[in-house]
Amino acid sequence: MAWVSPAVFATTALSGCVVGPDFQRPKPDVPAAWSSPGAGPQSRATTQGFQQPKWWTTFNDPMLTSLVERAASANADLRLAALRIQEARAQRAVVGAAARPSLDTAGSWQGQRISENTPSGKLFGLAGDIPGLANSPGASIANPYGQFQFGFDAVWELDLFGGIRRSIEAADADAATAVEDWRGVEVALFGEVARAYIDLRGAQLKRAVALDNLATARDLLRIARRRRILGLSSEIDVSRAAAQASLIEAQLPLLERQIVADINELSRLIDREPGALRSQLESAKPVPVIPPQVAVGLPAELLCRRPDIRSAEKRFHAATARQGVAIADRFPRLTLTVAGGYQAQDLTNLFDWASRFGLVGPQLAAPLFDGGRRRAKVAAAGYRTEAAAVDYGRTVLNALHEVDSALTAYAEEQKRRASVVEAVSQNRSAVRLARLRYENGLDSILEVLDAERTLHESEALHADSTTAISIRLVALYKALGGGWEGSADAVNSCADQADQSHR
Repeated sequence: MAWVSPAVFATTALSGCVVGPDFQRPKPDVPAAWSSPGAGPQSRATTQGFQQPKWWTTFNDPMLTSLVERAASANADLRLAALRIQEARAQRAVVGAAARPSLDTAGSWQGQRISENTPSGKLFGLAGDIPGLANSPGASIANPYGQFQFGFDAVWELDLFGGIRRSIEAADADAATAVEDWRGVEVALFGEVARAYIDLRGAQLKRAVALDNLATARDLLRIARRRRILGLSSEIDVSRAAAQASLIEAQLPLLERQIVADINELSRLIDREPGALRSQLESAKPVPVIPPQVAVGLPAELLCRRPDIRSAEKRFHAATARQGVAIADRFPRLTLTVAGGYQAQDLTNLFDWASRFGLVGPQLAAPLFDGGRRRAKVAAAGYRTEAAAVDYGRTVLNALHEVDSALTAYAEEQKRRASVVEAVSQNRSAVRLARLRYENGLDSILEVLDAERTLHESEALHADSTTAISIRLVALYKALGGGWEGSADAVNSCADQADQSHR
């Protein structure tokens, strides 16, 4: 058989085809604009390009920025996601090694004795009985005997039909998926830090409101007691005023519990023990204020910015590539094997030139019958690819709905707060008038208590709405996929490609 050089096989491999479907970037239907304008009396959303990868800085709160930065460097979930990236890249290196030859070396000694009562064993003694060979060197074969060996073997599978290349393509997509998942953890983490911090400042605001209301209720209780002493009112007025003060005071433990829970949550997010941030956060600060304008970009840009969408696309890519791997498994496989080294009965002459041995040859393996196993694997891979495509479409649709709902919630909460502000103003006027009439004996204390209760409720609503607006903005930024340190140019380029693909 004529010798065929490895270069010929390499040329064959390089010119081989790659079976299976080539991945095509999906082109989901996305609206040209958001259905909700997201415009409120305090802040409005614009369709300008999203230019705030560090969106938390728009709140102009140094403590919030510090907490996000600490979470980015210390959070355990983020570190785990980073380790998964390293694992995926290492696995890609494992898969990529299959495209290159493998070379192994080994040394061994083997001792063996063959039974003389077997046909092969009897042959050992016959050589010395052959006429003319009885006294010849090497006419008899030692039994038992030993053999030393040192050598190497090289194996190279030539990727004729692209199965290895498809495996590498899938591994690359897996590594890219791990990166996008890490970015998704970042987006979720920064959103949780901002939400917990704003909730903490909101709880401190509600505590301050409750303390002010408690001081007002106790002042009314003093007035009721003084009027009772003067005979201008009864003990019932005192009891009612005392009851209202007690009800307000009963709200304080709940607010303190919420404050402690928020501080502990922030400590957990930066991988610290409970209460580690208490000295830094226990002093009340204002709720972070929303900016007058929020750039949200266009729906097409969301496909390139949201990590979960990017991750779903990479999973779709990996599934498509693995479909090609399954198809390539149905075709012949060509492997080049080269082995060589030294063999000798004695160690002293192991490396003599006469002790060398060698083996070289290609091996072609083609499947003939496997009971339909490979065909079923191809079908299963196809279904997984279809499922990945459906998952991608679902992820895009969910993201579009999340952003649209977040825009609506952000705008409507601003309108709600504007109404609450007006209600607080009117209720304060009602309380002043009710107190004046009560102190002058024109109304009973019931009118005062009712007016103050309504005021307290509206002030609590005002604190809740002030907190909710900022939290709604955090939810909007999170829905937009902001927070990971991506290249704005890359995102814009990706968005341009997506936009052109829909024309």
